[in-house]
Amino acid sequence: MTTPLLSVQELAELLPDQPLLLDCRFDLADPEQGRQEYLTSHIPGAHYLHLNDDLSGEIIPGKTGRHPLPDLGTFAERMTALGLTPDRPVVAYDDKGGGIAARAWWLLKAIGHDKVAVLDGGYPFWVIAGQATAAGKEVATPAPAPYLVATPEEICTRERAQIEALRTDPNQVLVDSRTADRYRGENETLDPVAGHIEGAINLPWPDNLDGGRTFKSKEELRERFRDLKEKPQQNVFYCGSGVTACHNILAYYYAFGEMPALYAGSWSEYLIDLE
Repeated sequence: MTTPLLSVQELAELLPDQPLLLDCRFDLADPEQGRQEYLTSHIPGAHYLHLNDDLSGEIIPGKTGRHPLPDLGTFAERMTALGLTPDRPVVAYDDKGGGIAARAWWLLKAIGHDKVAVLDGGYPFWVIAGQATAAGKEVATPAPAPYLVATPEEICTRERAQIEALRTDPNQVLVDSRTADRYRGENETLDPVAGHIEGAINLPWPDNLDGGRTFKSKEELRERFRDLKEKPQQNVFYCGSGVTACHNILAYYYAFGEMPALYAGSWSEYLIDLE
C-alpha cells in the first residue's frame, strides 16, 4: 500500500489480500448511530470502531478535551484483538468524507503501522458502486502476538503547555481545521466558548474535498497548503477536539508525503485554562 487514499475499485481489488477493514462511522449528535448503521450494513469483513470508545481515551474533567488521544499501547491492543499484524494492510472508512476515518489512520501511523489508508468517498461510494455489503457484527480473529508500538519520528504532537509560545513563534503556524463559522466564533454548539486560538489561521477540513465527497487532487491540495511553513512539523493542526484536524493532516500527507504536527487536545482542551 503506497498511498493514504484508496478508491472503491482499489479496495475491491485488495479484498483478496484480506486487509483489516475499519468502519468508523460516527455522528456527534447521536453517538450510537454509526454503530447501528454498521450492524445494518457494512463492507464485508469490516469491524466497527467507535470514536468515543476506541479512537479516544478517557475524558478527565478539567484536564482533557472532548476526544483525548487513547493510550497508544491500549489502542495497539485493540488492533491486535481485531487481527492487526505488521504486514497486514488496513483501510478505514466512514460516511463523512473521511472526517472520522482520518483519526483511525493517524492513530495507526502513530503506533508505527505504515500500511494504512482511508477509503476515498467512504461507505456511500462503496454502495453507489454496487459493491457487496454485509450485516451484523463481524467475528474478529486476534493476531497471534501483540502489536508492538514503535512511534516513528515523523509523528509529532504538541501539548497545551507549548501552545502559548508556539502561536507567537514566526517559525510555526497554528492551523484551525474547523469550519469558518466556528473559527470566527459563530454557530458554536459543541464547546462552552466560541472563537479560536489567537494567532491561528483557518483551513476548514471540508475544503479538502471536492463537493464534500472525495479528496481533491494532490495538485489542488498542494495549492491549498502552499502558504504554510516549509517544514511539515512547523505546521500544527488543531480543531475542536483533535479529530477532524487529522483530516487536514491526511490531506497534507497525501499532497506532500510528510506528516505535519497535531495539537491533539485542540480547542476543547485549550479552553480549560481560559475558563
